[in-house]
Amino acid sequence: MVKSLPMPMNKDKTNAPKDLLAVETAVDALRAGAPVTIRGKEARLAVLAAELLDDSGLTHLRKFGRPDLVLTHRRAATLKMRLYTPEAVALASGTMTAVQLRQLADPADDMANPLRGPFMAKRTGVPEGARHAVKLVKLAGLLPAALVVPLPQTAPDQGLPVSFRSIEAYDVAAATNLRKVSEARVPLAGATQTRVAAFRPSDGGPEHLAIIIGNPSPPGPVLVRLHSECFTGDLLGSLKCDCGEQLKGAIAQMGRAGEGILLYLAQEGRGIGLMNKLRAYALQDQGFDTMEANTRLGFEEDERLFEAAAVMLRQLGFSKIRLLTNNPAKVESLQALGLEVAERVAHAFPANPHNAHYLEVKRAKGGHHL
Repeated sequence: MVKSLPMPMNKDKTNAPKDLLAVETAVDALRAGAPVTIRGKEARLAVLAAELLDDSGLTHLRKFGRPDLVLTHRRAATLKMRLYTPEAVALASGTMTAVQLRQLADPADDMANPLRGPFMAKRTGVPEGARHAVKLVKLAGLLPAALVVPLPQTAPDQGLPVSFRSIEAYDVAAATNLRKVSEARVPLAGATQTRVAAFRPSDGGPEHLAIIIGNPSPPGPVLVRLHSECFTGDLLGSLKCDCGEQLKGAIAQMGRAGEGILLYLAQEGRGIGLMNKLRAYALQDQGFDTMEANTRLGFEEDERLFEAAAVMLRQLGFSKIRLLTNNPAKVESLQALGLEVAERVAHAFPANPHNAHYLEVKRAKGGHHL
């Protein structure tokens, strides 16, 4: 199910850019394999991304106490761990090596090592902020697993600190701080009267694009397609999915209609990122379907949020849309964000031998109209 967060009615405009920058700074540090500090009103945690953990990082965290490996419920369930605690599961690292901890975070070798464990999750005492640590690692585009240790009062922060509140609010803050930074005429095959507008969050994070065909009149209803970027399908022409056909087909349909808006959203792989999508593809080669692969990695079946899409449409002046999609969850998400979806317009393409099972899984498990 596609997730949707409520848009804040009274956004703190003063602190939002600062909070966004703090999260992005922490994300960059985690991607470089460096520790960061996350903190609440009382608790402070030192955090390392499990995917990039090495012996020196593990030794460094053990100076402050006994680190826990924090996993999502999805990954913990794959490892047959009991889910005693809400939202995240903590496993004492004990005497495990960095290599062993990395392997628990990464399902690539699960099938080659089927008899690991049993692993005993902590029943209580999961560090406050554990779920925030996992979310921060997700935002970094890494596997959703983190090594965390509470910092003693006398210990210094590990890198620039970021608050639990900033991490919690990041998705909505990044969307509500989107601003259009450029726009240009870009004639397309099948839709020559086209402009492309680029939107960027105030922290300089990933940009989203609006492909505006013709001259649709606000407030609508205007034909709209939300298209999550797909490097393999859109650019390489991968046959594993139907993304390339959906992209080209939407532009062609809007070109024939004379107008429409295609939002090209930076949320590859249903929101898990390109690196993790390729990991999911490797798991599919082991026999798991597209949704099982995501959950084995520790993600939800669909990690996408559509706050950015709602903000972009409003900034373009539109509040009423005809949504070009086969996914009813997109309709529900946009309606929950206050847009009027006047119609769901069918958008499906014939299967090929490489994506037939993928499409069937989307229909059977995801409720897509295919």
